[in-house]
Amino acid sequence: MKQKKEYRQHFEMTYCRGALQTFDSISVRFRKEDFDHCFFESSRRNRIKDRFSQARATRIDWIKATLKDNGAELYVGWDGKKKRYDTHRRVAIVVKNYVLVIHITGEGKANFVTAYVADTIGTPERPITTLDQIRRSPKWE
Repeated sequence: MKQKKEYRQHFEMTYCRGALQTFDSISVRFRKEDFDHCFFESSRRNRIKDRFSQARATRIDWIKATLKDNGAELYVGWDGKKKRYDTHRRVAIVVKNYVLVIHITGEGKANFVTAYVADTIGTPERPITTLDQIRRSPKWE
């Protein structure tokens, strides 16, 4: 089993040395600190990501695969702070529930935002799952 250090090195070598191209020719840039955001989780469910997630890290190569997947479901992203859709955010869904978000910064350019498995399940109080919410968003054109 790989260790956190090995995953971090793999992330930096694969994603941070230069932009990666999406299937539709958007050049996506990654920052080294994106590793912590993407592969750590909150041990107390308080939004403070303080624990390395081996489960998330094993999907490290799914990021690149998702960028290259021309069969991904594409949607306009949601800006939670402004409470509205943001046509500069693109959300891709592959393998049923793997979600990747990029932020378009210019013509054919973007920054990586996040990637995760959308595995929340509905409850009687909140029956709509993360995937339901994403799929209700406008399609990416």
